[in-house]
Amino acid sequence: MSTKIGYARVSTDEQDLEAQREQLARLGVAPEHLYFDEGLTGKNRNWPGLESALKALRPDDVFVVTKLDRVGRSARDLGDISQELQSRGITLSLGGKPYDPTDPMDKLFFGMLGLFAEFERDLISARTKEALAVPERRAKMTGRQPKLSPAQKKQVIRLHQQGEDSPAEIGAMFGVSRQTVYRVVADVE
Repeated sequence: MSTKIGYARVSTDEQDLEAQREQLARLGVAPEHLYFDEGLTGKNRNWPGLESALKALRPDDVFVVTKLDRVGRSARDLGDISQELQSRGITLSLGGKPYDPTDPMDKLFFGMLGLFAEFERDLISARTKEALAVPERRAKMTGRQPKLSPAQKKQVIRLHQQGEDSPAEIGAMFGVSRQTVYRVVADVE
């Protein structure tokens, strides 16, 4: 008798697995046969829940996922998983529809979904890199201006070394706090 083994994955800790769990239950996956990963994304497919699910599968079992991109984010990984399942006599079910690797239309659809998953992953990666670069550029261009110019810092240091004025008095001369005077002096010591 075949067993339905389900797998669910969310990419971030903020996402919720509940919708996938409910859908897998409607597709006939018992809770004790459900494997999942949370907060794992990217090209790397070393996901412990997926590995456990694949190990739990036996010949004639059905591997059930809600969507193909939950299993992998590259066309190559998806193809490798499909071939592994096929060689072990396991059926892959995508949202309740068994995938038939011998059917030309299923193969085409599977390949397209794999490419779309990889494309989406690449877009997310590009957007993330772009978003991270903006604050770095902005910080370089519009960083906080120093309170004292290099020449003023030299004067602060000279006055402090002379010892005639207190740090509070020196700060008042330049319109800065005594803490700023202390920091300027500490930078040269």
